[in-house]
Amino acid sequence: MSKPLIGVTTYLDRARWGVWDTEAALLPAQYPRLVREAGGVAVMLPPDEPSAAAEVVARLDGLVVAGGADVEPVRYGAEPDPRTGPPARARDSWELALIDAAIAAGIPLLGICRGMQLLNVALGGTLVQHLDGHTGGAAGVFGRHAVKPVPGSLYADLVPGPAEVPTYHHQAVDRLGAGLTASAHAEDGTVEAVELAAPAWVLGVQWHPEMGEDPRVMRGLVGAAAGLLLAGA
Repeated sequence: MSKPLIGVTTYLDRARWGVWDTEAALLPAQYPRLVREAGGVAVMLPPDEPSAAAEVVARLDGLVVAGGADVEPVRYGAEPDPRTGPPARARDSWELALIDAAIAAGIPLLGICRGMQLLNVALGGTLVQHLDGHTGGAAGVFGRHAVKPVPGSLYADLVPGPAEVPTYHHQAVDRLGAGLTASAHAEDGTVEAVELAAPAWVLGVQWHPEMGEDPRVMRGLVGAAAGLLLAGA
């Protein structure tokens, strides 16, 4: 049987390698590695014209919206906090279009950190622009904390009990978007996972599963994508 094709969104940033110093579509290797370990095949989706999103999603079996820059506050009707980072407008436009297309097409979707926040914004929700205590305490250093699933949720089906997760974020969900429910929380009450009701397979997690040792969330996405692929065979 063919392996599910999982699109993963990318950064668009300046990078250096070898003799080159130029703009590049970037993705930490941990993302495709986790997709592969979960049984899928990863393809990179650098920012493109939003009008192409539906056509791209139609060729995928699943979608991962990766972590990265803060969502531009104008997207949810807010003024930027001084601690909010510079916008990544090309990513915002492209990934919002991908999220809309994936939900419309019924394609399994996993949002990771920024991806969860963008999922919430896509459905009309808002964000807390700054909170403390959810990074490792230094730039580029992941922290770890416990998250507790909400019983009966999709996330709880994948991870039934509390779990320590790798985390690096300073923004979080405030008002939930239309149709979303919280499916995990940190000890301080921060929403750590959101999801749409069945039959959709749409899940956002605030942490970075690609930086940890627990494959269950990505296995859930790839398993849902495999079921879709088998149903269409």
